[in-house]
Amino acid sequence: MVRFEGPVLRDMDQHQTGRRVSFGVFDMDLQSGELRKHGLRIRLQRQPFEVLALLIERAGDVVSREELQQKLWPANTFVDFDHGLNKAINKIRDALGDSADTPRFVETVARRGYRFVADVKVSAPASVTPSNPAVDSAAPPEPRGRRWNWVAAAILAVVFATGALAWVLRSVTRAQPAIRSLAVLPLESLSSDPSQDYFADGMTDELITELGRISALRVISRTSVMAYKHTRKPLREIARELNVDAVVEGTVLRSGDVVRITAQLIDGTSDRHLWSDSYQGELRNTLTLQNSVARAIAGQIRVNLNPQEQAALHSATAVNPAAYESYLKGRYFWNKRTANGLSTGLAYFNQAIEQDPTYARAYSGLADTYALLGDWQYAVMTPKEALPRAKDAAIKAIALDPTLGEGHTSLAFCLDGFDWNFAEAGKEFERAIGLNPGYATGHHWYAWHLALLQRYDEALIEMRKAQSLDPLSLVINADLAELLALAHNEDQAIQQSRKTLELDPAFGLAHNHLGQAYLQKHMITEAIAELQKAVALSGSAPTCVATLARAYVAAGRTNEAIALLDNLRQRSNPLHSYASEVAVIYAALGDRDQAMAWLERGAAERFNPGVLVRPGLDPLRSDPRFSDLLHRVGLEQR
Repeated sequence: MVRFEGPVLRDMDQHQTGRRVSFGVFDMDLQSGELRKHGLRIRLQRQPFEVLALLIERAGDVVSREELQQKLWPANTFVDFDHGLNKAINKIRDALGDSADTPRFVETVARRGYRFVADVKVSAPASVTPSNPAVDSAAPPEPRGRRWNWVAAAILAVVFATGALAWVLRSVTRAQPAIRSLAVLPLESLSSDPSQDYFADGMTDELITELGRISALRVISRTSVMAYKHTRKPLREIARELNVDAVVEGTVLRSGDVVRITAQLIDGTSDRHLWSDSYQGELRNTLTLQNSVARAIAGQIRVNLNPQEQAALHSATAVNPAAYESYLKGRYFWNKRTANGLSTGLAYFNQAIEQDPTYARAYSGLADTYALLGDWQYAVMTPKEALPRAKDAAIKAIALDPTLGEGHTSLAFCLDGFDWNFAEAGKEFERAIGLNPGYATGHHWYAWHLALLQRYDEALIEMRKAQSLDPLSLVINADLAELLALAHNEDQAIQQSRKTLELDPAFGLAHNHLGQAYLQKHMITEAIAELQKAVALSGSAPTCVATLARAYVAAGRTNEAIALLDNLRQRSNPLHSYASEVAVIYAALGDRDQAMAWLERGAAERFNPGVLVRPGLDPLRSDPRFSDLLHRVGLEQR
């Protein structure tokens, strides 16, 4: 055993610079904060690293929990100590592959503390041996000229070494690839209360939003990063899967109205630690804390900010703590994308507005919620009830904060889907993307706007931008396949649908789009097989039912198509008549009169005009009544 003398890690810089220790197959650099196994770096956060350093410093001795608290968590530190220490010990054991029951490194001493039980070797940096005055005085005096020659040679050596070092550093700097994309992994909540998860998730969303404002940086969206919550995958593997240069990870601790955010930036290729810091403040100043983190990261990766982005990262204002907390809860439930989740989110957004009527983001959340509540997939409200409320909330959000990109996106969605005002919708989408280029939903919805206008090449560019920002989003991946089919790129649509199904084989919409592409290629048997899966997995979603009915008609199985038609008509209700889907089946059966009658009914109910560009209505495009409907909606026949 080896016992260290001296300060713990945070005080070692002055006395222990460069010290390395090794135990078993592990090496630990106390200066850089790195832990390696067989030369490969192992991820270990700062707090667990400091606990491990102190245990190693006292190797063989029992270190009490109280002593750990005094040295690593001073009295003025804001933290749940017991929970924090337990998590730190667990992380140490995970990193070392150790076990509490049969410890090889860290032993728990019941009711006392912890003891490091492995042998430790210390390797300190080489030091300069001090001169011996007695020896120096006994040595014969060196001639003056020769002494100056030695001095000159030493100076030249230093100059040469300095130049060589500078050249090496420049080479390393040039070799270091630029960071132009990153993922903010779900921030870990240090609260012992699981019900506080919404707060850590909200902080993750806020940091993604702040960094997403930077046009030169591709920041992965929430949907994709949340797939890694509580994961134990190596960071390099995560970076590779998300195709990013770097990863941000960290923790959030909240107690009352005080918040602490700790973040670190890690190179996605080398797993090298690039930067870390902690920020603490009151809940009302949380947005300022988030801005500080975003500015620090932008500074570390040396990304260029335009004047608008610089202003955005310095413009955070204080928020009403109660309203902010209600807003975070609203977004937490909104992101569940279920009927119950949307209804709960709606209540929290309304509560936030009652607590602070000037809070722009709460209105933006309200707009997004109403937009989805009126969608056929959730059918909580009719479009006539939901979309005007969504529009009013979006307008209010923009009036309170014109720089809020999400508000402009919500307004554009309403202008497209309900007002059928495509010219103004396009302007709002462009404003939204200009303000927040990293908002995947903005690119996603803008792609459908362009598809409405049959500008498919541009639509595909926007959809692929959305996919690059949110690579694990099932909806975006599936919609990319549907858009490819609309643009008559059936082979690419089939390939994209298969990629989506690799993400989730049980995603019904992906089977629907794959079946539709097969149908367009007249591969009827394959289409029916996929569409039957789509209907089963989606709970008989009307869109999937209508597409399967089309396939049955193409196969000559008319009776089965009519049975699906009757089922849809019976399921019609005041919220949704499924008029567009019923019209598609009538069109496939060749009954144009019924098809147009149901389309007119859908238009009166204010359907989303996107249904009019679907291939299921192709049999009607030569009908003057269809052309007239397109004209009244504001679209052109092409």
